[in-house]
Amino acid sequence: MSSASESPDSLVHDQEAKRKVLNRLKRAQGQLTAVIGAVEDDAHCRDVVQQLSAVSKALDRAGFLVISTALRDCMTTPDADNATNPDELEKLFLSLA
Repeated sequence: MSSASESPDSLVHDQEAKRKVLNRLKRAQGQLTAVIGAVEDDAHCRDVVQQLSAVSKALDRAGFLVISTALRDCMTTPDADNATNPDELEKLFLSLA
């Protein structure tokens, strides 16, 4: 992400959204560490897949939160010079689908 001075739709100005995104990413990081450990320990494939699913969901939720924050900003300040346009937001949203 760029700094707040570069882009009005960065998470820096929405501290609550930033905190939530970071929490989700840190959760995904911990889950990914668990997946790596499970593979290294020759865990059952069911356990590995369950952990991978958890990582994937945590990352998706972080991405959706980033996009929803940008959408909210776009609706409240549509005339901002560097605002992300709705078509770009739609493309980003669909990239997570």
